[in-house]
Amino acid sequence: MEQSNTLQRLRKRLESHTGKAIADYRMIDDGDTILVCISGGKDSYTLLSVLMALRQRAPVDFRLIAMNLDQKQPGFPAEILPAYLAKLGVEYRIVEQDTYSIVKSKIPAGKTTCSLCSRLRRGVIYRTAKELGANKIALGHHRDDIVHTLFLNLLFAARLKAMPPKLLTDDGAHVVIRPLAYCSEKDIARFARGMAYPIIPCNLCGSQDNLQRQKIREMMADWDRRYPGRTEAVFSALQQIVPSHLADQKLFDFQGLRPGDNPATMDGGDLVFDPAPLSEMPPRLQDLPVAVLE
Repeated sequence: MEQSNTLQRLRKRLESHTGKAIADYRMIDDGDTILVCISGGKDSYTLLSVLMALRQRAPVDFRLIAMNLDQKQPGFPAEILPAYLAKLGVEYRIVEQDTYSIVKSKIPAGKTTCSLCSRLRRGVIYRTAKELGANKIALGHHRDDIVHTLFLNLLFAARLKAMPPKLLTDDGAHVVIRPLAYCSEKDIARFARGMAYPIIPCNLCGSQDNLQRQKIREMMADWDRRYPGRTEAVFSALQQIVPSHLADQKLFDFQGLRPGDNPATMDGGDLVFDPAPLSEMPPRLQDLPVAVLE
């Protein structure tokens, strides 16, 4: 099917951002076997599409295996993904595991099931990766997800952490990668609509959205409406951490700091409080209005 110019531009932008994230964090190496997790949502469809396109012109050779976990939720249209993946011509595996019944038996009615469901799903994914010989696991989280997770942990868990673009699993057997880390949810949503993906909604289990995450989503949406570019600015900040200007004694030796020390040990000393010259700002922020950056 012929794609519109707008859709082609979106595709190029998503592929460009994904390619840069892969290169920046060395997400993919020659000979990798990557298990691409497909939920039936816009993010995972886009992830698979972009990775397949990049593989055709990548300087390294890697294998893609699409994987969907059928959790036996009532009403789940089990025929949609196998038909779509077969038509796409990608290698795939459908794993059937009744995690739905486990979650429903453990979580009281009306409570959010997402946390337990996520842990059970992760266990199945890791096991499947081992069975298929995959050394990398690709997830469809994007830039907005990473920023939302930062604020979720900051405001509700008192932890300054987010979703890393690349992560080693607890057992050290796999590396989890998030190739869409530089992509905005807005672009992904527009691309998914243009591609007319057969979206499967994540509400079949009857669980409500995580209320805390929804509050963060609404907060960031409000910020971006009033001050465009805030989500992008926060993500850029995650790539420019200054440990000496936080307060974690494990990351910086505050007790050992003495008058006469080299100011370079403080990553710029008190100069860090001065506004950065425009030329030193990340390229993605240089085009934002000055009012947004103040």
